[in-house]
Amino acid sequence: MERKSLKQSFSRAKVRKMQENKMQQIRVEKVTLNIGVGQAGEELKKAEEILRRITNSKPVQTICKVKQPTWGIREGLPIGAKVTLRGAKAMEFLKNALNAKDRQLKASSFDSLGNFGFGVKEYIDLSGVKYDPKLGMKGFDVLVTLEKPGYRVKKRKKQKRKIPKKHLIRKEEAIEFLKQAFGVEVQ
Repeated sequence: MERKSLKQSFSRAKVRKMQENKMQQIRVEKVTLNIGVGQAGEELKKAEEILRRITNSKPVQTICKVKQPTWGIREGLPIGAKVTLRGAKAMEFLKNALNAKDRQLKASSFDSLGNFGFGVKEYIDLSGVKYDPKLGMKGFDVLVTLEKPGYRVKKRKKQKRKIPKKHLIRKEEAIEFLKQAFGVEVQ
């Protein structure tokens, strides 16, 4: 009887300690916005302008890596645009984008490493953005990468190392982080 109570109290203490440990706290590394047009030309320019207006950042063109003759796409052709946001700008935009989705996400939106993504059907769903008839109606994808302190170890140039399994972000941890930090409901 006493052994079970000791184990239970130990596990509660361990959970409490993990919550207080700065190295176990999850944070948003980056938010990436992507509009896939599928062709170069006027539509791509419109997509870039939409991203520029939404984020006040310069978008980058994405290049096709595989040719698709049935769609008329060749390798090396620009087919989309994306913007990466970090820091306070990323957090501010993420709050706005989650409000556009009514703070609801599906559980299938999360991958096994805790990253998640969702789509916004029309850019005018964001608060503070007005419709421009020259640009038309376009939606975009929002991809969020989460990390814990210490993830630089796997990205640095010299002496790269793997992140231990116990330090990786699990799907359940990411969902709990979103519930606490942004008040998101996951279905």
